[in-house]
Amino acid sequence: MTKTILGIAAAAIAVLLYLSYFIVDEKHKALVLRFGDINRVVEEPGLYFKLPFADTVTLVEDRIIIWENNDRPVQDIASQVYIVDAITLARIKDARKFRETLGADLLQAEARVAARLDAALRQTYGRRSFDAALSSDRAVMMREIRDQVRTEADSLGIEIVDVRVRRTDLSENVLEQTYNRMKSERNALAQDIRSQGEATKTRMNAETDRTYTVKLAEARKQAEIIRGQGDAERNR
Repeated sequence: MTKTILGIAAAAIAVLLYLSYFIVDEKHKALVLRFGDINRVVEEPGLYFKLPFADTVTLVEDRIIIWENNDRPVQDIASQVYIVDAITLARIKDARKFRETLGADLLQAEARVAARLDAALRQTYGRRSFDAALSSDRAVMMREIRDQVRTEADSLGIEIVDVRVRRTDLSENVLEQTYNRMKSERNALAQDIRSQGEATKTRMNAETDRTYTVKLAEARKQAEIIRGQGDAERNR
């Protein structure tokens, strides 16, 4: 009987000891919740202790998180629609705020940041032409987008490390319109070059005819002079 009691006691102690510690690795932070409220935040890796049954531990990602936002439609200042692919690099800066605002849910965090990113893309592209997005202004645009997203993310306990635009393409309708416009411009340019060529040809032909007429007249004049001199010499 005594052995049984001692066995049960040892098992209970082992369970209590097992429930009294937790380990945080270098990939995570830990929120220690006591009866559902945040008791403390553990940010350094190591072995830690908690109250059994009263405390629960929620791990929070501490590495750089990559969120992809692909096929986002935006309009430029000329109301032309383009398709943009962007990636957001983020990390959880304030685990307490992250838990209080989003329940430490990464899916909710991604959705909130993506919504702000969409708005930032529309505002930034809406102030520029498409050519600007493909020029040196592209780096400035990405900084503007990043700074706009940071404002929203900071209130959620999230740090936006960077925002990168990987692709900016014309939508299918705009692509076809642009192709037709470029084709018309090239045809007009070709017609202009042909017109200039015809004008040059006409001018050169006129100059050639004039030169031929002048030289022919001069040759005839010279021939008459030589013939006159010959006649004079013969008569003399």
